[in-house]
Amino acid sequence: MSLHRVFGLGLIVAVIVGGVTVFSLKPLRVSPDATAYDLSGQPVTLPSFRGKVLLVNFWATTCTICAAELPEVIATYQTYAPRGFEIVAVAMSYDSAWLVAEYATKKRLPFKVALDTQGDIERAFGGIEGTPTSFLIGKNGEILEKIVGRPDFEQLRSRIERELAAKG
Repeated sequence: MSLHRVFGLGLIVAVIVGGVTVFSLKPLRVSPDATAYDLSGQPVTLPSFRGKVLLVNFWATTCTICAAELPEVIATYQTYAPRGFEIVAVAMSYDSAWLVAEYATKKRLPFKVALDTQGDIERAFGGIEGTPTSFLIGKNGEILEKIVGRPDFEQLRSRIERELAAKG
């Protein structure tokens, strides 16, 4: 069996078993000028977060990895929000608004929850192949990392710390 085929099978197994975290070392591009609506119907525009470090997290109410990572996502938000860190949790277009609202209330999500009913935000980020998928965005709007699957929270918090300390 070729090395290429072995690697491909290993990658498939890793995705099936629990997700894969992918970190890029270079900025990918600038965050798209996208707008979604929060649970109260207010617009959430990504450019409005310039000057802050932002995590855009694509998730679904039926995603078991999303549910498992949620306590650490909330703890990360609570730790860094006072210093200029924000999270926008973008519900996938196939999740109904009432189910997302019920989930957010039940889990007491302390950050913005956005509905992407038409998939516009998803498309603006180039498509989301699976949940959770997150994008860490710097103060200047540059996408710093794309994270597919459950993040390595120690590594993510370290990067958030560096970005919050950076001028800009």
